[in-house]
Amino acid sequence: MGSAPDSFAPILLQLMLGVGFSALILSLAFLLNPKKKSKPQDTFECGVTYYGDARGLFNIKFYLVAVLFILFDIEAVFLYPWAVNLIGFKEAGLGTFFLFEMFFFLLILVVGLYYIWKKGALEWD
Repeated sequence: MGSAPDSFAPILLQLMLGVGFSALILSLAFLLNPKKKSKPQDTFECGVTYYGDARGLFNIKFYLVAVLFILFDIEAVFLYPWAVNLIGFKEAGLGTFFLFEMFFFLLILVVGLYYIWKKGALEWD
């Protein structure tokens, strides 16, 4: 019987690349942003004049679709490494367990999708 994947080097490399890329983008944004000499005279920090009332109505569907996109995007992020490592876990004798774990994970997502579909969250007026 084999063992689970031996090295955490790919995980650490991906973590370092993610943190490094995030730090690079934040540093570039800080260095390249326009510098303002004085504070704006209105309530927004960007200096753009505002219009209308801040308590106006807005459509929540856009935010709901964004949250759903993030949910299913995270699902795809979890599916890829699982699929790559499934053969290693199968050789270690854990393949069936991890296969059923992924089916359970996907079942939860399908039930959630069915729920939001029945609630009408994906319907545009």
